[in-house]
Amino acid sequence: MLKKTVLTFAFLTIFTTFYGFNAHFGTPVTDDVLNAETDYAPHVEESFVISAYDNLIRRISEQEGHDWRLMSAIAYHESRFTPDITSRSGARGLMQIMPSVARHFEVPLDRVSDPETNVWLANKLMTEIQSMLRLPAGISEKDRMSIVLASYNSGIGHVNDARRLARQYGEDPNSWEVVARYLALKAQPEYYESEVVKCGRFTGSRQTLAYVDDVIGRYDKYCRIAGR
Repeated sequence: MLKKTVLTFAFLTIFTTFYGFNAHFGTPVTDDVLNAETDYAPHVEESFVISAYDNLIRRISEQEGHDWRLMSAIAYHESRFTPDITSRSGARGLMQIMPSVARHFEVPLDRVSDPETNVWLANKLMTEIQSMLRLPAGISEKDRMSIVLASYNSGIGHVNDARRLARQYGEDPNSWEVVARYLALKAQPEYYESEVVKCGRFTGSRQTLAYVDDVIGRYDKYCRIAGR
């Protein structure tokens, strides 16, 4: 059990997800619809509200204890709900899963692009990230979601470095505003050379902050059009 815990932590420390292509699939809800004054009402023959993968994402996410609308927002950002794409970095499918994630969960690479497997892997990864972060019960939902998404995008190691720096400087390691600032500061030697930093320099803070803002913004819109 100890060995498995150590290996899991090592994996999550170095793991980083990457963006997919801006491809399109099916008929997901567009920004024009989301921004309209009237509520979105799907046609009678449609069995989905957000994307053609509503039922799949909802079923798997609820099994793992995650909000399917948040996972849908991640899928939109990563692939525009396109199941058969592979990024230049090797990330695959709806959720743009890296081969390292598949290996970690002992899933053959030839199954990663399968939508059900892909969504399952993303949910399992999210579960492990939340477990390893050990965020306190009293943290606000916005802060919790932002820190988890930043870990999903940039790697939990960099996020934990930022939280340790926050503690070192007497600030709140559970505030996303504070963590985001120290993620950016980790590009500077006086911060990434600190003894509390374990993962070294980080230069991707702008991308990570944009990712968090985009996914949360889309999640908020999805919450307005889709029930829990």
